[in-house]
Amino acid sequence: MKATHYRTLERTGERWAVKKDVEFKPSYPTKQPMIVVNSTEKFQTHIGFGGAFTEAAASTFYQMPKQLQDEFIEAYFDKRQGLGYVLGRVAIHSCDFALGNYTYVDEGDSELKTFDLSHEEKWVIPMVKLAAEKAGQSITMLASPWSPPAFMKSNGEMNYGGKLLAEYQQSWANYYVKFIEQMELRGVPIWGVSIQNEPEADQIWDSCHYTAEDERDFIKNHLGPTLHKAGYQDKAVLIWDHNRDVMVERASTVLADPEAAKYVWGVGNHWYVSEDFEQLAMVHHLYPSKHIIFTEGCVELTETSVDADEKSGYLGAWGNGERYGRNIIGDFNHYSEGWIDWNLLLNEQGGPNHVANYCEAPLMYNRQTKELIYNNSYYYIGHFSRYIEVGAKRVMSMNNSEQVHAVSFENPNGDLVVVVQNEGAIHKITLVIDGQGVDLSLANNSMNTFVVKR
Repeated sequence: MKATHYRTLERTGERWAVKKDVEFKPSYPTKQPMIVVNSTEKFQTHIGFGGAFTEAAASTFYQMPKQLQDEFIEAYFDKRQGLGYVLGRVAIHSCDFALGNYTYVDEGDSELKTFDLSHEEKWVIPMVKLAAEKAGQSITMLASPWSPPAFMKSNGEMNYGGKLLAEYQQSWANYYVKFIEQMELRGVPIWGVSIQNEPEADQIWDSCHYTAEDERDFIKNHLGPTLHKAGYQDKAVLIWDHNRDVMVERASTVLADPEAAKYVWGVGNHWYVSEDFEQLAMVHHLYPSKHIIFTEGCVELTETSVDADEKSGYLGAWGNGERYGRNIIGDFNHYSEGWIDWNLLLNEQGGPNHVANYCEAPLMYNRQTKELIYNNSYYYIGHFSRYIEVGAKRVMSMNNSEQVHAVSFENPNGDLVVVVQNEGAIHKITLVIDGQGVDLSLANNSMNTFVVKR
C-alpha cells in the first residue's frame, strides 16, 4: 500500500509540496508514538469547507484589479487548483465587517413594507455568483443576523447588545422569510439560517443578546412556524452559533424541548475562547439526530509587532495557520460536519471594519502594492479541503502523541485521507492504516496530508 504525501513547511517554503510516496508494510515499529487508522469504523459525513461573504470581503474584492479577482476566485473555489470551497456564510444586513450599520427596512417599519435588499446587489451578491460559477454549483449558504433593526430592540440601537423586544418577535421572523425570498429571487439560494450570531456577546458592534430560553422560544413560537408557513421547511435552522465552551448547556435547553427541536437542524460553533472539543462530542451523543458545523473563526490581530517567540495573533505568524489546523482536526474528530471560515478576504490592515475590530483572513489584498497576500492559514485549510471530498466519512484514528494532531476520512471513491499536523520539533511516529504501517519522521512545525488510493 502506498500513500501520496503532501507537505507544507515554513523553513523550506513548501506549500502542498508532493513528497516521496510513503510505503506501508505489515511490520512496523511500535516502540514510539503511533497514529492508528481503522477505516471500517465510520462516523459523520463531510459537507465541505467555505468562508463568509461579508461586505468587508466583497467591497475589498471589487477594489482589486480584474486579474486579482480572477486569481482570488480560483484560489478559493476551483476544485483542482484552489481550496474547492462549497460553503458560505452571509450576514442578514450589517455585521462588524460591514462598512457601517444598515438594515433592509426604514426605521419603525414593523410590517416590512419598505423591505429592500438592493444594498447587497452592489458587492455581496455578484461575488457569491462568481464563486458559484467557479465552483460549478450553488454555494451552500448560511445566513446569520448580528442584530435586528434598532427599533426592534430594548436598547434602541444595533450595537452594544440589547434584546429583541417581545412585540417584534413575529416581525423579526418575517424578516428572515423576506431575506430568503429576496436572495433567492436574485439567484442566491439560502441553505439555512442561524438564530443569532454570538447570542451571549454584547459587542460594541452589531449584536443582540439571547438567553438559551429566548432562543428556544423564538424558534418554537415564531421562526420555525413562520419558515414552514412560507414553504421554507427545508431550510436548516442552526442554534447557538457561538463558542464551544457552553455548547452543551445552550444546545440542551433548546433540543430538550421537542416543540423547538423539531425545527432545528443542528448546532453552530465558533473557536474563540475555547478549544474544548469534547463539548461537540457531548452534544452529538446527547442529540445524535442533530448536526454540528463550525460557523466562524479567525485570528484577531493585535497592535504589537511580531515577536520571534510569539506563536499567533500577528499578521502572517506561522502559529495562525497551526491554530486553523488544530481546530479543524479537533472539531472533525468530535463530529463536526463542515467548516465555514470568517472573512474570505480583507485588506492589508485586516479590515474594513466599522469599529476597527481588525482580523487576519487567509487571503488579503495589499492596496499599496496591489498584491494578493496568501497567509499560511490558506495552505493549512487546503490540507483538508483539497483532499477530503464532500460526502467523505470520517473514519476512526487513534493518536497517542501530544505533539501531533491527526484526523482521517474515507472519500466516496474509497480513497483514504489522513491529515497529520506537527506543532513541535522533528517527530518520529508510526502511521498504521488498516493493519499496515510506516515509520515516519515528521518535519518540525509541518502540515502533512497522506492520500491512499484504493
